Amino acid sequence: MTRLRKLMATPGVVAIAPFAALLVLFVLMALLAPWIAPLDPNKQSLLARLRPPGTVTGAGTYWLGTDELGRDLLSRTIHGARASLAVALLSVTVSGAVGIALGVLAGYLRGWVEIVIMRAVDIMLSIPAILLAIITVAVLGPGFLNLVLVLGFTRWPRYTRVAYAQTLGQATLPYIAASRLAGARTPRLLLRHLLPNIAAPLVVVATLEFGLMILFEAGLSFLGLGIQPPMPSWGSIMSVGRNYVGTAWWIATFPGICLFTLVLSVNICGDHLRDRFDPRSLLR
Repeated sequence: MTRLRKLMATPGVVAIAPFAALLVLFVLMALLAPWIAPLDPNKQSLLARLRPPGTVTGAGTYWLGTDELGRDLLSRTIHGARASLAVALLSVTVSGAVGIALGVLAGYLRGWVEIVIMRAVDIMLSIPAILLAIITVAVLGPGFLNLVLVLGFTRWPRYTRVAYAQTLGQATLPYIAASRLAGARTPRLLLRHLLPNIAAPLVVVATLEFGLMILFEAGLSFLGLGIQPPMPSWGSIMSVGRNYVGTAWWIATFPGICLFTLVLSVNICGDHLRDRFDPRSLLR
């Protein structure tokens, strides 16, 4: 109870608590989708197509209505959370692993390694990420795995710049020299000593990138370059829903609300982490 009181007394915790709860809710919804979805998300029923929210039929209650093929929108929205969160998590993992490794090597080894890596970062940052993702997916072809790889390998420069800057600040500190004198080899020194000391800002970057990856996945799926049917995705559902905005507004509205709420929750939690890990906040 004492720890709980201290946590609740921390500035900003109460303010982000609802958004953190929403984020946890979306994660649980994605993990438990096969068990909590009321109907099969891919089961079609042309007799029940474009039914409004709350329609009751022999197959059950369509709480969020049905789409153009008579599929339950609630079930498809629940399963769509799995696609968005899975793509975001895996792409953040890929981009973070690549970017952090390159940034640490550039900041620690310096010399020609630093020049090559940081010039590659400059080149990547000069190309709009979404445009690069669209071109790459169009070449490789749409699909879950290709989407993860494309998003992962187009977003690594942001991690690299942060890891590079943090490594430059840590590489000259006494504990690095002491570890080197104690016989620690470079891989052990970087993994066991340097990386834990630069992890905090990298976690913040990963949190903010997570929300951006959700938007990128939805945008590419909306364009038909992301998750492919029959696998449900919020972006692809909204893409279909735009053709029925006047007659079946619910198809695009409910997945859009979920997308907005999830990204907002992730960004607010990321902002809180940034404020917590910002050394300047300790002076306020």
